[in-house]
Amino acid sequence: LEILVTILNENDNDPQFPQSNLTRFVREDTEVNATVVAREDLSATDADLDIIYYELTTTVQGTDGYFAIRGVNNPEIYLQKALDYDKFQSTRLLLYARDRPVSSPDPTRTATATIAIMITQTDTRAPWFLPCAFLHSDTSVCISSPYSGTVNISEMAVEPLILRPGPIYAIDPDSTINEKIVYSIVGGNTDEVFSVDADTGNLTMNKIVTSPDSFLLQVMATQANNVRKYSIATVEIKVINKSLYPPHFERELYNGTVVVGLAPRSFIFQAGDPSTPLMITAADEDFPDV
Repeated sequence: LEILVTILNENDNDPQFPQSNLTRFVREDTEVNATVVAREDLSATDADLDIIYYELTTTVQGTDGYFAIRGVNNPEIYLQKALDYDKFQSTRLLLYARDRPVSSPDPTRTATATIAIMITQTDTRAPWFLPCAFLHSDTSVCISSPYSGTVNISEMAVEPLILRPGPIYAIDPDSTINEKIVYSIVGGNTDEVFSVDADTGNLTMNKIVTSPDSFLLQVMATQANNVRKYSIATVEIKVINKSLYPPHFERELYNGTVVVGLAPRSFIFQAGDPSTPLMITAADEDFPDV
């Protein structure tokens, strides 16, 4: 008597990932659609020889939609949306491997792999002049105000000029890279009156100014490692007469009179002279004709 025995394969094995925990460092400027984790690093095996179905989820809020798998049977992870280091620096992905489709009513065995994605900052932005203010809620753009200062006519300043709202200063906004910034004057420097220190941004005078005309300098901040990464700020320098004397009031005490019920914004008159408005005056010997 011949007896034929057929062994039926029972679904009694979980899928197995090559590694249950992976870490990948991804550059901020990685191109969309580029592979982040290769298929061979994520392909699960099943001792029951079942077809494996994959699903990828994100566990960190605000990082959805950036990473995806190529297909339900292809676990290769690729970049789906352009990265921005300022928005997030890391995320955590969960990759599920099932031996049945998600919608299958049959019992399903599942394995899970955790993928830590670390975003590395790259040199993507030009220098920022400080102080600056962000454009609305966009932290990738910071708008600076023009600098301004004064010099005395026919006088040579020996110290760096004092500017408003502060000294000339620029930074590399790619903070983890922090490339060296080099300063130069690229416009408005008539007769080469001014110089800027390439390392510090301090603005100094090379010669005296004999004309009352103002200067509108253009100062460029350039990354030392890449001349294509630069920004330009304007510096308005007004030429003024030197002030030798402080202003002073012409009298130490002024007396005036008001009447009860006087309407707002009415004149106050000099005490003892109800027909002459009270006037408070000051003088400055630097301006004798004023």
